[in-house]
Amino acid sequence: MAKTKKNGKSDWSPERVLAKITNPGQMLLFLKDLLTPAELEEIKRRLKIIRLLKQGLPQRTVAKKLKIAIATITRGSLMLKNPKGGFNRIFKK
Repeated sequence: MAKTKKNGKSDWSPERVLAKITNPGQMLLFLKDLLTPAELEEIKRRLKIIRLLKQGLPQRTVAKKLKIAIATITRGSLMLKNPKGGFNRIFKK
């Protein structure tokens, strides 16, 4: 069983486990162990969406370029509108 810290968070919580990995190669190996190939591809696709939106491309252009539904793009766009959200903290312009 995972050890629980004083703040109630487990050492095995996703944010704690991922924060321990500082090497990109080790991260990729970890993600390949954790996720199916389809799940890993979906993460890559979502990151492409965010990258293109951060570059200023309109949602419809991103959807056409990546051949995906506009609804998929809209979620990423909404998350980017939150200045305190994770995307804007990690992916600064």
